[in-house]
Amino acid sequence: MKLSMSCVCRQAVQPPVNFQGSQGNINLEPFFRRRDKVVFVMGATGTGKSRLAIDLATRFSAEIVNSDKIQVFKGLDILTNKVTEEECKGIPHHLLGVVEPGSNFTAKDFRNHASLAVESIVSRDRIPIIAGGSNSYINALVNGVDSDFQLRYECCFLWVDVSLPVLYSFVSERVDRMIQMGLVDEVRQIFDPEADYSRGIRRAIGVPELDQYLRAEGIVDERTRVKYLEAAIDKIKDNTCKLACRQYQKINKFYNIWRWNWHTHRIDASEVFLKRGHRNADEVWEEVVARSTTKIVRQFLNNEDRVATTINATPLPIAAASR
Repeated sequence: MKLSMSCVCRQAVQPPVNFQGSQGNINLEPFFRRRDKVVFVMGATGTGKSRLAIDLATRFSAEIVNSDKIQVFKGLDILTNKVTEEECKGIPHHLLGVVEPGSNFTAKDFRNHASLAVESIVSRDRIPIIAGGSNSYINALVNGVDSDFQLRYECCFLWVDVSLPVLYSFVSERVDRMIQMGLVDEVRQIFDPEADYSRGIRRAIGVPELDQYLRAEGIVDERTRVKYLEAAIDKIKDNTCKLACRQYQKINKFYNIWRWNWHTHRIDASEVFLKRGHRNADEVWEEVVARSTTKIVRQFLNNEDRVATTINATPLPIAAASR
């Protein structure tokens, strides 16, 4: 697997502190070493995780580690909704568009490379912000077998939540914008009739859904092409909404487990999405999401009391996930 990791280097490891006991050397370093801080920004697809991570990184001395299992691959920037250079605002991003498109990048691979990225960021006295919607990646990093992440780092989890009906409407509109930006042409460039849609970047929602259209577009009439494309777009929207529902359920499960042991906070951004298109939408984002999470992170970095909070939110029953 070819992986571009030019911005990630391994931090020099200090010799462990050993105690000579009757059974041999006991490594006491994990018990005495100060734990560094790591911030996680979680949420379903389309909830503004990247925006929040960048906002926080501009307010603290921080760098971002991508934890989206599709955005980690090179290519399909429109379809995977990667942040642009302008949107990054000069904030370094790690594990974003660095893996070869046909590679099989597993949760274990992510854990290994993300650990290196975090070490690199911490070694430069900066705060790692891990942002993305792939909860299996985050779980592998924090709770994976053979992972010492919890011993080495103190974690703050920020869950950006949006009411599912509101989010469904937004992601549907976002798919339409992606189509206008050239999503179909982008997928056409990597189209292969023999492709394996279970591997690499071709797993991304939008690639397998366009398969029938791309196979038929050169051999059917215009009316049939339009019909196939409309069906593909509807399927992309439907599968994206189903993904958001699955992500919501998994994050909700993690939240209920982790909130007893970690700095864990749920921020309801539904109001922001209801205001989209309005002149004051950015002001609402600043008030509801950016400012409140900035306060949370500042308290976390200043070692204030561990607490789980819900900001501007009402409980969302799992039943709300049905479309």
